[in-house]
Formats: sequence, structure tokens, C-alpha cells
Amino acid sequence: MNSDTPAITSYALAPNRTLTTGGTTFAYRELGPKGGVPVVFFVHLAATLDNWDPRIIDPIAKNRHVIAFDNAGVGGSSGTVPPTIEQAAEAAYRFITALGLDTIDVFSFSMGGMIAQDLIVAHPGLVRRLVLTGTGPRGGKDMDKVMRTTYYDLLRATLTRSDPKEFLFFNRDTVGKRAGKAFIKRLQERTTDRDAPIGLKAFQTQLRAIQRYGRSAPSDLSVFTMPTLIANGDNDRMVPSMLSTDLHKRIAGSELVIYPDSGHGGIFQYHTDFAPRAVDFLGR
Repeated sequence: MNSDTPAITSYALAPNRTLTTGGTTFAYRELGPKGGVPVVFFVHLAATLDNWDPRIIDPIAKNRHVIAFDNAGVGGSSGTVPPTIEQAAEAAYRFITALGLDTIDVFSFSMGGMIAQDLIVAHPGLVRRLVLTGTGPRGGKDMDKVMRTTYYDLLRATLTRSDPKEFLFFNRDTVGKRAGKAFIKRLQERTTDRDAPIGLKAFQTQLRAIQRYGRSAPSDLSVFTMPTLIANGDNDRMVPSMLSTDLHKRIAGSELVIYPDSGHGGIFQYHTDFAPRAVDFLGR
């Protein structure tokens, strides 16, 4: 791409790229204008590159260089899924440094927020601005129950021939059901070069890693001195909403947004409010 070619700002059109480092080939997509500090997106449990809501990522990519990647062993990335969140964070660090980056902003959701936290604990100078959504701290209360909740909702989704995210991310009232179906529809806007879905073994390894994280001793988040934006719905059944408040208390100066009548996917249900809020926060 030469300097006269307009930057791609639609996630649905971002080309697939790969980068090999330390024996792992990482699949990633980048969009938005190059230059400045890039925003690296850390994805959720079982997710591939195709699981980012374009209504969140596109507004950020309008004026920022955005990079989304598949975790090791998932989607288009090679290798095996790391058995712990710490090891997933180290794999992410290898990817980021192989891109030649020494300062990034982070947008994370759910398990991605756990990986981002461990990344910062291990490499405190790397992240300039941090967005943590639908996530919680290491050792957070009831986080280790995620396995039971996930399997229960997978069964419910199978019985109703629905996407599990409709149950896991959204309330099962009229508003929540409508928001869930709209979200799933948006994820289908990319029609070419889509990722392979996560395999069962990889999914189970990620789930166990989250369970271990939930049962671990808490990290010292007083080292988080970067501006931090925390967001969730008020009825998150996967990563209990109170853990967003817990994070807010642990990270000095952080901002907290809790959306009413919404679940784990509150930022997707309220994307018309949250996307501009995230753009403003990351652009300050």
C-alpha cells in the first residue's frame, strides 16, 4: 500500500496477514491509518478474528491504526493454546514485539482483558492506554464458575439452534434477545477469508485457563498507572459485573461504565454509546 492509497477502515475488508515468531505463526488483521500508537485488540474466550463487532472496531479504526490477532492455537494462528493466561500473555507479547512495537494501546474483552492484565504485570511499560470490558481481576470472586455457566448456555443454545453468544452475552428478555440477534448478524458482515472456528480441545484449554486464573492469588494492580476505561453490563453472568467494580477500585484513576439491563455483551448492546466513548478515551 503506498502513501496515496486510502487506509482500509472497514474491518469486514481488512486483509488477513501472518507473522511468524518463536515457532508460532500468528494470524492478524490491521486497518486504519498507520502512524502513532496502534490499538491492539485482545479477543474473548473461543473467539477468532471474526468475533469483533464492526460497530466497535470500525469507529476506532477511522483515525487509529488497529491490529487484531488470533491467539496461539486458535483460528489462523498455529501452535497450541497456552494452558495458562500468563502464557497466553507471553505469546501475545512475542507477537507484539515481532511487529516492532514498544508502545501500544489495548482494547480487550472478557478473556482478552485477563490476558492484557497479565501482559501489563509482566511488561509494565508497554501499554499507554487500556480498555477493559466484560472482564475481571485475577482471583476475582466467582470467576472460576465460568466453566459451569458456559457449558449450561452451550446446551441451551444447542437445544434452540442458536449461537451460544446469544445466551452468554445477552439477557434473555425481549431487548436482550433482539440485541443478541443483531450482534450475531453484524459478525457475518465479512463474507470472504473468514477464520476457522476454534476446535473443541482448544476451547476447553482456554476455559480451564480462565478457571485457574479465577482461583489464583490476585495480581498487584497498583502498577497500572496508565489511563484505564472499564465497562460492562449490569448483569454479566460469565464474568460477574461486580468484578468490573472490583477492577475499578484496584486501578487508581480508572473510569467505570456499567450499562443497564444488559449482560456480558453490554458494550455490543450499547455500541452506539460505547464506541464513541472508546474513541474519545483512546484519542485523548
